[in-house]
Amino acid sequence: MKAMILKKLGSISENKTPLELADLPDPIPGESEILIRVSACGVCHTELDEIEGRTPPHTLPVVPGHQIVGKVERIGGKTGTFAIGDRVGVGWIHSSCGKCKFCREGKENLCLEFCATGRDINGGYAQYMTVSEHFAFGIPDTFSSSEAAPLLCAGAVGYRSLKLSVLKDGQSLGLTGFGASAHLVLQMVRYKFPNSKIYVFARSEVEREFAKELGAVWAGPTEERSPEKLDCIIDTTPVWKPIIEALKNLGPGGRLVINAIRKEEIDKDSLLTIDYPEHLWMEKEIKSVANVSRRDIREFLEIATEISLKPEVQKFALENANEALVELKSKKIRGAKVLMID
Repeated sequence: MKAMILKKLGSISENKTPLELADLPDPIPGESEILIRVSACGVCHTELDEIEGRTPPHTLPVVPGHQIVGKVERIGGKTGTFAIGDRVGVGWIHSSCGKCKFCREGKENLCLEFCATGRDINGGYAQYMTVSEHFAFGIPDTFSSSEAAPLLCAGAVGYRSLKLSVLKDGQSLGLTGFGASAHLVLQMVRYKFPNSKIYVFARSEVEREFAKELGAVWAGPTEERSPEKLDCIIDTTPVWKPIIEALKNLGPGGRLVINAIRKEEIDKDSLLTIDYPEHLWMEKEIKSVANVSRRDIREFLEIATEISLKPEVQKFALENANEALVELKSKKIRGAKVLMID
């Protein structure tokens, strides 16, 4: 099979072709696994974190990619959930131990043996991949494969972030950064919380205009103060500064949810410090998001189907994965980027 593989870690700013196109043997599904012929795979900032070593793969080389849609090509002897030809998706969660207290409570995202697709095991930047049938999800006919791919991570982790924000209808929500995840959260909030106002903070004027197109009542630069103090803010950026700026915009009792697997190093030229009265006083809260659970993906796919939530996507061929990653690194973003493979 054709696959884009990562052989060594390094800065994508210095090496703009970190992935190599390779021919690999087709994977063989285990007894409880399915073999997926991949149709589309979303490109996520987490791939940059893997390539640049912030959340490095356990072994190299590895095939990245964890927003995967394709058709079941082959099934193991002990499977019964899917049939050959079914269209399925795979997200960041590839497996967990199934035995610990977190797994028993449906919180596999906190399992210490959490296995990430495309980092701990080969992912979807390839023509084929395998996964346990218990960690694959049926894809509704409402979505094309390119539309469905971003829902499996950008959408699902955005949904988890929104749950952790404990937003109530009528409360105000801020979104820092406006890429794949935030543009889906905004649309979901407009449906689930019609009386809530959404404020967007983004460095790019293009992103700010896009946010207003989708229904944000206000959009401004990261450092700008919002017209009112906000009840909740979800940070979707890979850097630290927006967190400090977001805390300034939170009202009393407000909650900041950080939607990121890793954060990039702090810019040494601009020291960031927390001023207790300005940033944390008045019982403000900070909550991090760790991975996603299977429940998150299932519930989000149901909501996305119910409201016909369609991500805006930019399509790339598999062999152009490096181009998509470089654009992501340089903040050239509108919606989600997706590799078209089959």
